[in-house]
Amino acid sequence: MSADQLRLFITPPHPCSYFGDRQALTLFADPAASFDMRVYQWLIDQGFRRSGKHIYKPNCDGCKDCIPVRVPVRDWRPNRSQRRSWNRSAARIEVRALAPRFDPNHYALYADYIASRHPDGDMADHSPETFLRFLTAEWCATRFVELRLDGRLLGVAVTDYLPRGLSAVYTFFDPEQEAISPGVLGILWQIQQARALGREWLYLGYWIPDCRKMAYKDQYRPFDALIDGKWRRMA
Repeated sequence: MSADQLRLFITPPHPCSYFGDRQALTLFADPAASFDMRVYQWLIDQGFRRSGKHIYKPNCDGCKDCIPVRVPVRDWRPNRSQRRSWNRSAARIEVRALAPRFDPNHYALYADYIASRHPDGDMADHSPETFLRFLTAEWCATRFVELRLDGRLLGVAVTDYLPRGLSAVYTFFDPEQEAISPGVLGILWQIQQARALGREWLYLGYWIPDCRKMAYKDQYRPFDALIDGKWRRMA
């Protein structure tokens, strides 16, 4: 299948995940299509993201607040706070990129994270089956990147390995260890891994400046933002 043969579908209006007073529209790539990594890469470069086997992007009337961003890994350098986070923990952190299989320890950590961060959201109703359906797709080169601190599971950064970059799909971590900044450590590792593999980008998903839980991506400038169909460098 080529990208120009791919059918797209748009949802009816539904509640926005980021702003409680808004309705959203979501564009989906045909879920019945046979995807491969080449088509997936093309879709990522058009601002789409993956949730399980579904590839989507916001397509709301009159709203462009969800801005896809990607980090140019060869030129990017951490700021002082990020360097401190990494240097403080690097000697104690063990990182392993594992095949995307069910692990009860991963699932227990995920359940704790959701209970702490999203107790009233759609993700609160989960099971081992929905956990894997959310994070994996049979056609996708995905790794569950474990971060262990002194041997204890600290977090898991679910990462897709694309031809031109890595995509940060979802990260969950021990809520009791938030002071160590496990989310930051996961992104810094993904940037280093993309660079080591000769990839160009780490795709971070949607930057939403006016949404607290999505505005953190501003910390990873300079990045490229997809604005009006063109990737633009944001210093």
